[in-house]
Amino acid sequence: MSVQPQSGRSETMDHFPLLIITGRPAAGKSEVIDYLRNIPAAERLARFHIGEFEELDDFLYVWETFEIDDILTRHGRPRLWTDEKYFFRDPFVWNLYIERISLEYRKRIARDPSYHRNKTVLVEFARGGEHGIEEALGFLHEEVLARARIVYIKVSYEESLRRNRRRARRGEEASILYHSLPDEKMAYYYRTNDWETLAGTNPEHIPVRGHSIPYAVFENEPEKTGDPTLLGEELARVTDKLWKA
Repeated sequence: MSVQPQSGRSETMDHFPLLIITGRPAAGKSEVIDYLRNIPAAERLARFHIGEFEELDDFLYVWETFEIDDILTRHGRPRLWTDEKYFFRDPFVWNLYIERISLEYRKRIARDPSYHRNKTVLVEFARGGEHGIEEALGFLHEEVLARARIVYIKVSYEESLRRNRRRARRGEEASILYHSLPDEKMAYYYRTNDWETLAGTNPEHIPVRGHSIPYAVFENEPEKTGDPTLLGEELARVTDKLWKA
């Protein structure tokens, strides 16, 4: 694989520098990342072209927003971003989270220009609405877009809703693997999404601000992320397609 580093010179790598993993809530994004975290590094590199990796997941920023607003409420101050049911007052906050992902990524590159020598970054987020994924991609920084490949984990809204209910664990609401949304929020934010529209114009690439981002679809209905063998086979198919893009 040839990538374009900051110097402008191409360099050959044996791993992806950056993968964007997106889809509906509970589609299987975090399960895929957890699987990668728990297999031997040599297998991960050989089968999936993923090196030592770090994850940038905007759920952490979402939860932080809730916590900050709760602290303000406790001190009698007005909430900044959410109402008492944790619905966002201003939808721009979704783009703020993407900006934070980009900023964190750029800080890592600035600290270590050879950051990607043996490292992959996995960017994870879920988006719904008529333009949710398209808008999120549009707010990513150039340094992210220049290195990105997209894995879309595909399930229907009904399946997303079912799995979202299933994964909830009391006391682990802040957990990446076990957080869950109330049904009313699932319907409000995620009943629709724009993936089919985005992918419908080109079977291999999505245009984003002058970049042509390769993508592949991880088919997760029927569910594969509950079975390591099936997950590994589907992930190998998807990453092989992206590696050849």
